[in-house]
Amino acid sequence: MKKKFGLTFGGLHQRIVSLVLMFMAVIIGSFAAVSVYHTHNLTNVVEEANEEQEDSIKNVSDKTMHAVLESSMLKTTMLKADIAANDFVSVANDIDVLRTMAQGLFKNKDRISAGKFALPDPSKDGTATAQVLFEEGVDWEHSEYLGVAAHMTDAMLAIYKGSDNIDGCYIGLADGTHLGIDDSSANRFDENGKQVPFPVRQRPWYVGAVEEGDIYFTGIERDAFSGNINITCSAPVIVDGTLYGVVGMDIVLESMEDFMTVAQDTGAFACIVNENGQIILAPDNNGLFEVMTADKAEDLRISSNRELADFISSALNFESKLDVVNMNDSDYYMACAPMDTIGWSVITVISKEITEQPANAMLTEYERINDDATEKYYKAADRARRAIVLVIIGVTIIGIVSAFYVANRIVRPIEKMTKTIVSLGETEQQFMMDDAYRTGDEIEVLAKAFADISEKTVKYIEQITTITAEKQRISAELDVATQIQADMLPRIFPPYPERAEFDIYADMNPAKEVGGDFYDFFLVDDDHLALVMADVSGKGIPAALFMVIAKTLIKNRTMMGGTPAQILSDVNEQLCEGNEADMFVTVWLSIVDLRTGEGIAANAGHEYPAIYRAGGKYELVKSKHSPAVAVMEGMKFREHEFRLGPGDTLFVYTDGVPEATNNNEEMFGTDRMLEVLNNNLNMPLQHIIDTMRSEIEIFVGDAEQFDDLTMLTLRYYGSDNTIEEKE
Repeated sequence: MKKKFGLTFGGLHQRIVSLVLMFMAVIIGSFAAVSVYHTHNLTNVVEEANEEQEDSIKNVSDKTMHAVLESSMLKTTMLKADIAANDFVSVANDIDVLRTMAQGLFKNKDRISAGKFALPDPSKDGTATAQVLFEEGVDWEHSEYLGVAAHMTDAMLAIYKGSDNIDGCYIGLADGTHLGIDDSSANRFDENGKQVPFPVRQRPWYVGAVEEGDIYFTGIERDAFSGNINITCSAPVIVDGTLYGVVGMDIVLESMEDFMTVAQDTGAFACIVNENGQIILAPDNNGLFEVMTADKAEDLRISSNRELADFISSALNFESKLDVVNMNDSDYYMACAPMDTIGWSVITVISKEITEQPANAMLTEYERINDDATEKYYKAADRARRAIVLVIIGVTIIGIVSAFYVANRIVRPIEKMTKTIVSLGETEQQFMMDDAYRTGDEIEVLAKAFADISEKTVKYIEQITTITAEKQRISAELDVATQIQADMLPRIFPPYPERAEFDIYADMNPAKEVGGDFYDFFLVDDDHLALVMADVSGKGIPAALFMVIAKTLIKNRTMMGGTPAQILSDVNEQLCEGNEADMFVTVWLSIVDLRTGEGIAANAGHEYPAIYRAGGKYELVKSKHSPAVAVMEGMKFREHEFRLGPGDTLFVYTDGVPEATNNNEEMFGTDRMLEVLNNNLNMPLQHIIDTMRSEIEIFVGDAEQFDDLTMLTLRYYGSDNTIEEKE
């Protein structure tokens, strides 16, 4: 051993020092390795936890947003479809009224004097007046048709003034003349003050209505004088096979601007596509669809964009759905709902990018919080490592203890946090703060950030759950409404077991939870039986409410006495009062004398009944229709008499029977209906109705039932029969 400068070198002392130094080196090296390992592991844990949390937030947000849009956007679209359909149906009803009036006038043209008519007067420009137009070379002054049509002036003027959606109301006549109501007179003349000829029989509304043979809607067309774009509803006036002209109304598209805007702040909008796949109504500068005249508009069902083409095809196949369509390199949520009455569809559109903004904002905020917490963590880790090195150099034992203490202090809370997050990801519960995370440093900040984001996510899910529960509540209330509506109709059969003169059975199957169809039968007195079959315009709750009112009024008024025509006239006045929704109801009402089988019936726009005469076959009883009830005040209704003999059977129904449609857009029709009836002659009444419903279901297949199915059948046995003989 040697001593030098007071230090001992060699020997046991050196070995001990060397051992201690070696031990310290091993400890320091081990600690350094452990620190590196734990740091690397902690970094991976934090990054994986961040990625899992981001994925979880995005998945939940995407699913939730899609569910919300599927509910709210579809409801909005279906509501707009109902509103738009009602607007167009209202115009169609006005056209039908004008056509009926014109047919009545021309049928009696030889017995009425010529009405007054005149050419346009430029001085009356801006005032609604009746004006005569004519084709080039037509002698309008000697037109026999104009004198007859002039009697429609007051009715057309009333319709024109009573609607903000109508730009013109007119009748184009088969002799090349035209009588119309509008407030434009000056533009009917050229610069020389000469009236410009008008090609009446070449206009699309005239040609289309003649070819269709019924009510016809044009595509987008330009007015011959003003150049404004509009849609025209028209119908031919045919009497005894002779075409006398076409009645028409121009629908102002600008009046529907409020309908097209769904939510101005999000850029959502609505548009209408007609049966030819052409956009006929859309907001200006919407960026996707351009409204063009019918000769230039594209049929979107054959668009090169397959997603759009398939969606438009579905929309016109009476489907209501939500889908994502890519247009102009951007995704858009599109929802469609059919306008059943005219075969068009309403489409609402909103950019998917806009709907994702809340989720993206939440993810951005989460990333910011997480980045701040991670940065603080790394800075704290660097400070801890430098402190550990200084402590190890100064005081080895304290440094080693402190190093292990710090390592444990850092790793354990993070490991627990990671396990908790993973387990919560499987159970979808909320991440809660724990005493283990209250370290007073960046770990606690990170834990608070996780807890805050988890709380917001849970609240978000709770809100969605509340919305779902509300939807279920509404569904339950609709079930109750369905039961209430069913209970209002007579459902106990036979209803009069003590009466041997007749047997009766009826059934109503609504297309939705509640419907607008209804039937009724009741004894006015001991010898007279009243029969009612009716169909309210529209579907769902509004139609059901109107049905309750109409059924009650008809029964109450019938019990007061009178003929069916008188009854419907009084009920019409009551329903027209305060009818802001412009709803109406088609009604077949009959009163049968049970002693003689004689009956009186009034048909207000309803389907023709079918009668089976004993020994024969079922045939439709076609009588002149009256307008539907609640269309217009002051209406008079026609009625006709009939007689039932012993063994005769009466079958009445709503349009849901002949208009039941399969996937090929083919209707069941009255011919098939009569075939089913004639294949079940003399069968029990319930069997007849059950068989009819089964045949309709087989015909329709998996196509959606779009209208209520309501049927009633009466078999008359005569006043001399007994119950035993009937059985």
